[in-house]
Amino acid sequence: MTLAPEKTDVKVQLRLADGWFTVCDLTLLTPGRGVAALLPDGEQAALFLDRAGKLYAIDNRDPFGGAAVLSRGLTGSHQGRPFVASPLLKQRFDLESGQCLDDETVRITAYEVRAA
Repeated sequence: MTLAPEKTDVKVQLRLADGWFTVCDLTLLTPGRGVAALLPDGEQAALFLDRAGKLYAIDNRDPFGGAAVLSRGLTGSHQGRPFVASPLLKQRFDLESGQCLDDETVRITAYEVRAA
């Protein structure tokens, strides 16, 4: 993906409890693939950029297996809802809400994310 020169300094930011946190350069994200980011509290977020240019950020920890692997999952959509499927047991998590699409009792953190 080629970016115009004026777009190369765009940063990805997550809203945390104390304000916006800069995670990385937008150029580090590849559409359809996830990237793990370490947050100030030691937790991890999984960042995704879809092919339409929309950003998503969710907790990187798979609540079923306990490992921080959601950034390595496969992305897709189901009934218009973007999701990532865990590489462990294949549960799907809605990228907008964090809701598990395969078990309605499970939800992970979904972060507000922006490019600035």
